[in-house]
Amino acid sequence: MHPGKPGMSCRLPRAGLAVLAGLMMLSPAVAQCPAPDKTVYLTFDTGHMGTAPLISEVLRKHDVRVTFFAAHERTQTGDGSLGQVWAPWWKERAAEGHAFATHTYAHAYWAGDLPGRAGDDYFRIRPSAGDQQGQTLSWSAAQYCEDLHRASRRLAQLTGQTPLPLFRAPGGKTSPALIKAAQACGYAHVGWAPAGFLGDELPSDKFPNDKLLSQALRQIRGGEVLMAHLGIWSRQDPWAPAVLEPLIVGLKRKGLCFATLRDHPQHRRWIDEQGGPRLDSRLQEKRS
Repeated sequence: MHPGKPGMSCRLPRAGLAVLAGLMMLSPAVAQCPAPDKTVYLTFDTGHMGTAPLISEVLRKHDVRVTFFAAHERTQTGDGSLGQVWAPWWKERAAEGHAFATHTYAHAYWAGDLPGRAGDDYFRIRPSAGDQQGQTLSWSAAQYCEDLHRASRRLAQLTGQTPLPLFRAPGGKTSPALIKAAQACGYAHVGWAPAGFLGDELPSDKFPNDKLLSQALRQIRGGEVLMAHLGIWSRQDPWAPAVLEPLIVGLKRKGLCFATLRDHPQHRRWIDEQGGPRLDSRLQEKRS
């Protein structure tokens, strides 16, 4: 079976088997989030979506809520990740209480700042999805904001919820000017902690699942934002669910619990300031 496709068989790494052996020892109190330093914020960026059903199954099984950053990326099903094929999947995640935010619609990589024109900031942008995939473009701050809005509007349609006023730049690539431009149109950037880079983008031969799992369990601390994807094209040995489930179990055993970015101390104030009618009105400015 093609790696990452729904229904595939994934063997748990050896470290994962040891972690799962202690699953029944978990205390119900571990599921609570008593303090920020006992909370981790697991986030997923879109990808080829081949592991998305497996990921959602694990999250549901372990009663974990996460934040999804979504772009309209090419998928293994031939549709985009924000297309109609995936509409039921997004609706189900909303019903389960997950949170959602924009990853730009065109999965638009920042590649550099450009000299301003007419008082506006411009950026060198390389979309990796959509009609302009692979091209190097010059976008104004307004064009970048519209791409952020477009993904948010589509998420609102799919989930029936107003997405968080947050964004993640593809690849985490930003500049102070880009972050300032996004903030001006209502979005704060969310990166990830160094230990929160869960490694699913790395080559399987050099970074096997066993190694990624043991490293994450050793290094992750409370309060950190973690990042993985709903499928990576280049990884031969799929990271999820082989690493995801023992990682969740292992972090819970360490006394950590999971929450969405709605509850993140750094981002909660921004969300409160930007949310509600103001954000709703921005998302209604132009319908997809």
